[in-house]
Amino acid sequence: MQTCSRCKASVAEGVSFCPSCGNGLSGIPAPLAGRSPLSPAIPATYTGPQETSGKATASLICGIAAYVILPFFAAIPAIILGHLALSDIKKKAGQLKGDGLAIAGMVMGYAQVVFLPVILIIAAIAIPNLLRAKMAANEASAVGTLRTYNTAIVTFQSHCATLGFPPSVENLGPGRGDCTGANLIGRVLATPVAMKSGYKFFYSPGATDNLGRVVSYTITADPMTDNTTGTRHFFVDETGVIRVSRDEPATVDSSPLQ
Repeated sequence: MQTCSRCKASVAEGVSFCPSCGNGLSGIPAPLAGRSPLSPAIPATYTGPQETSGKATASLICGIAAYVILPFFAAIPAIILGHLALSDIKKKAGQLKGDGLAIAGMVMGYAQVVFLPVILIIAAIAIPNLLRAKMAANEASAVGTLRTYNTAIVTFQSHCATLGFPPSVENLGPGRGDCTGANLIGRVLATPVAMKSGYKFFYSPGATDNLGRVVSYTITADPMTDNTTGTRHFFVDETGVIRVSRDEPATVDSSPLQ
């Protein structure tokens, strides 16, 4: 018999670990029955209580976090902690468990690292395309809004001949249906600087004739943020022709919209 140096329990010869506390025994194992004295003793498997490796648990948590909270940034700790946990479990020879947790954390970490370049390539292709599609939609909406203004202004002129074109864009907006509030456009557009779908619109009445009637007008439509909400600028006047300019405000001299 041999005595454990930690808990003082009596342990049979040839046992490498104390079954009571798990302490490693340094004594020389005695020959097992039926074996040659020259044959090496077979170390006994640790039979005490097992603890789950904290590093294995941390690896799994980091692996999950790499998908839920911190993409990629938590993947590296998941891989490192997983390898350290497996190494500790092997060294402890049965005292630690959690190799499944460590492997799961490592797999999720490696998956993030391997697929990150693919994700970045897809994002690099998709994001500019989405941005261009959004700008194209905003520009189409701006053209449609200018046509809405034109229709409302022509209608206003026919009903309010003594005023001509509206003195203010607010004359086109909600009201009693008369020349002070013709109910021809909504409240969003019936403001001095209207904003819609990434564009801002400005209505400006022109000169008046000898009877005080407004005989001309201009409306400009410009992106709220150049190269983000749109790249083209638009202009329209009493002729009804929508003109367009890229990267700078459109004027009466700009090219007509095709």
